[in-house]
Amino acid sequence: MKLRYALLPLCLLTAMPSLAATRGLDVRDMIALDRVSSPLLTADGGNVIFAKRVVGTDSKASTGLYIRNLRTRDLAPPKPLTPAGWNVNSAALSADGQTVYFLSARNGSQQLYAQPATGGTPRQLTDFPVDVDSFHVSPQGDRVAFSSGVFQDCGSDLACTSKKLDAHKARKNTGEVFDNLFVRHWDTWADGRRNTLFVAPLPAAKAAAVKGASAISATLAGDAPSKPFGGNDDFTWSPDGKSVVAAIRVAGKQEPWSTNFDLYRLDAEGKQAPVNLTASNPAWDAGPVFSADGKTLYYRAMKRPGFEADRFGLMAMDVATGKTREIAPKWDRSAGEIVLSGDGSLIYTSADDMGEHRLFAVDIATGKAEVVVDGGSIGSPVIAGTTLAYTKNSLKSGDQIVVAAFDGANPREITPSAGEMLPDVAFGDYEQFQFKGWNNETVHGYVVKPYNYQEGKRYPVAFLIHGGPQGSFGNGWSYRWNPQTYAGQGYAVVMIDFHGSTGYGQAFTDAISQHWGDRPLEDLQKGWAAAQKQYPFLNGDKACALGASYGGFMVNWIAGNWNEPWKCLVNHDGVFDQRMMGYATEELWFTEWEQGGTPYEKAANYEKFNPVNHVSDWKKPILIVHGQLDYRIPVEQGLAAFTAAQRQGIESKFLYFPDENHWVLKPQNSVQWHDTVNGWLKQHIGE
Repeated sequence: MKLRYALLPLCLLTAMPSLAATRGLDVRDMIALDRVSSPLLTADGGNVIFAKRVVGTDSKASTGLYIRNLRTRDLAPPKPLTPAGWNVNSAALSADGQTVYFLSARNGSQQLYAQPATGGTPRQLTDFPVDVDSFHVSPQGDRVAFSSGVFQDCGSDLACTSKKLDAHKARKNTGEVFDNLFVRHWDTWADGRRNTLFVAPLPAAKAAAVKGASAISATLAGDAPSKPFGGNDDFTWSPDGKSVVAAIRVAGKQEPWSTNFDLYRLDAEGKQAPVNLTASNPAWDAGPVFSADGKTLYYRAMKRPGFEADRFGLMAMDVATGKTREIAPKWDRSAGEIVLSGDGSLIYTSADDMGEHRLFAVDIATGKAEVVVDGGSIGSPVIAGTTLAYTKNSLKSGDQIVVAAFDGANPREITPSAGEMLPDVAFGDYEQFQFKGWNNETVHGYVVKPYNYQEGKRYPVAFLIHGGPQGSFGNGWSYRWNPQTYAGQGYAVVMIDFHGSTGYGQAFTDAISQHWGDRPLEDLQKGWAAAQKQYPFLNGDKACALGASYGGFMVNWIAGNWNEPWKCLVNHDGVFDQRMMGYATEELWFTEWEQGGTPYEKAANYEKFNPVNHVSDWKKPILIVHGQLDYRIPVEQGLAAFTAAQRQGIESKFLYFPDENHWVLKPQNSVQWHDTVNGWLKQHIGE
């Protein structure tokens, strides 16, 4: 297992297109594709279970579980495990691998079900008056720790939350009074409920579903799991079943500008007060995982409070003494999860790395990190015995379920690639390139050829700018910003991982903070010049720049500071006025870290790279997209940008979604988004 940094060769790492391929990828193809996720391995490593999402002819999606026997070498496809017509999620296996647990809203409320891993009829285990949002079955298999959104003053009375909601709906007035932030978060307005952890007994065989539970985190004024994206990796059982450890942010009125998540030990019976295990770290602690003997608690930790894109280091805590150490302090990557090897000597974790998202094995004793799987974006690793399972995607395919030896050797794809599901579609080949950017440092990017590439021809270009800003447009698949949807229209694609991108070391990631408009812009300018020099098929006279979130900000910034190369621009949910963004966004840590303080303390910082100050220099046609439910970058930012263009007579359009947040998630809205964007490109840079 050697760490590999070689650039990706254009022809060797991409499969030859099918001889029947006659067209490029269309958004309708992408939406219709089956999506697989969340592999599980039975205890002996002999079977893999995974979720598959299928879109029906009515455009409605449903998800079921499938199983594949890994001992056979036949070509039989995986078999359905859960009954047809069920819609399930969050699958987990019992310790002995004989039972699969999952959540389903089959009977109107999302509850916990169990089913033999060999197949059979699911059995409902819980019947609570609130939804079960996430869960972990205890190591002993007799109880379940679960989360639900409740009013915490209700304690263990789950019905109390439903009664309060009903009473609220019955009011004759509609006003809401707030006395602290958050008043809204991501895409919902606050109603007083928090994600809270409970423990309930599991019913005996043939017994009725359990209806009651004991609250174990209701005394902590914080969400467990965190909102809006937390899940069951935020909490875990201790091996003896006596406690649950959970990552919770308890910050009071400072919550919107705090990233101080701590690990709390919660008594499984709810009798003892919670204990903060990581009070000494004022930054983010996350992802608790116990060693098999319960003597060590592993977790991930950041060091700088207020910065959500800090490096996540791997930590080990001696449970008896509370003493902690960082396992791999010299490994300059941010750990994505913690999966222990069978003998407990290694941590498997994925991380952004040089334009990919690779799987690493980190030696707990020495801290040495080695690549186990690369060649795309790796996720959801699980290990049982000597078998490793994971998901893998790339610039040419969505996730596939892959199984391999524990060291990554002999990988075997269990599910088909996008090309195999779409044999008449040709995908654009891709290549990673590099150049000298800001501070004469090496910067990487990707070029994707159009699906119908012919040697000697030149092609119009979609220049994609990623969001974050601490993110990456690398060798991975996306259902929102997918380069193949542009290559499928006959365009070439250029993407630059400018300073601020993840996977190139923490100093590279840090370089963008308080420098939104200079260092990354220099990288984009030099990257665009380098790409045209290295790839003569790029037609620089017919190019549009497109971006979302930070990428949308950069499009607004480009509109007033570097508009010369572009025939058109596309800004999706981008910041238009930095100062107003600092007051209107919901998670204040974001702007306060990126701009070096609050808008009233550091006003000059907010104005230094503020697109609103350069509107008079806008010239190029611009398409602006925004969702009403985007509370991270509120819709007024998009409206203001559209007004700025319209008022000056600049050709412009505004695509507005009343039911979308920072992302466009609904399938038919995604079709409209792609059709509108592609129509804009065709209008300005041709077919």
